[in-house]
Amino acid sequence: MRAADMQMATGSIVVFGEALVDDFLTGQVVGGAPFNVARNLAAFGSAPLMITRTGDDQAGALLCAQFEHFGLAQQGLQRDPTEPTGRVLVERGENGHRFTILPDQAYDRIDSAAALAAAAACTPSTVYFGTLAQRHPTSRATLRALLRSCDAVRYLDLNVREGQVSERCVFESLHEADIVKVNEEELQDLFGWYTHTRQDTGDMGGSGVRGACAALIRIFALEALIVTLGPRGSVYFGADGATVVHADTVKPARMVDTVGAGDAFSAIFLLGRERGWPLELTLARANEFAGAVCAIAGAVPAERAFYAPYVARWLAD
Repeated sequence: MRAADMQMATGSIVVFGEALVDDFLTGQVVGGAPFNVARNLAAFGSAPLMITRTGDDQAGALLCAQFEHFGLAQQGLQRDPTEPTGRVLVERGENGHRFTILPDQAYDRIDSAAALAAAAACTPSTVYFGTLAQRHPTSRATLRALLRSCDAVRYLDLNVREGQVSERCVFESLHEADIVKVNEEELQDLFGWYTHTRQDTGDMGGSGVRGACAALIRIFALEALIVTLGPRGSVYFGADGATVVHADTVKPARMVDTVGAGDAFSAIFLLGRERGWPLELTLARANEFAGAVCAIAGAVPAERAFYAPYVARWLAD
């Protein structure tokens, strides 16, 4: 029996959504925001349950190999006999990368019964979910059933992708969530849709931004709204209106790309909650690790050695 088959999802975090491959002309790279979060958590010694679905194909085999490499439990990994593993076609151009997210992929059809059975084997305290895997009714219904099956904090990593996510999906997801993480562009979308304002997010401490964020928290009955600001760090807005925590980013020595930075932030934020770190410390570490990921190519480090200094400093206690 392989080591990965023996691994059990004993941790308190369930990660739901897409696991896919980014298809470059030079080869395939494993990705998907939820899968990036799960791999980072596993590398830090957490034992998340990743619920996703892959096809019976070469890309699916590549994803399974990544489950094994990072020691991720496979109870939540479903195999689809007909639909292909999720793929994103990536084309390099003069103005950057162009991404084509293919329709009708295995992660669009995550089975409810299998997902609930996998989740029942652990006691989740947090469920992480996004929006891309909700574009198809099957996976969307599975997520709703999962959220209703457990008394867990719901962490929404909002990814508004043009042509993939409707405003209705965003609206429903916000109502399902307790904690929501957005970037500045996504925050402006929320302001426009639900507060009918546009604020200058260059000053996150201004009364206009704080008032609009407080309105979003009230409308959707959130515990917190987190805004990531790239090199300017992040801001946490609490439901009490008084808890507003600014955290600076530790800038990397060199910037390679920002792919996966948001996923790195989410992973460490969830890890901090799981381990009981103070909020300020959790945000600082999440920002630091997000900055470190910007110094490498791709969404997650290829080897565990990258994590060793952070594990030594942060998990020694």
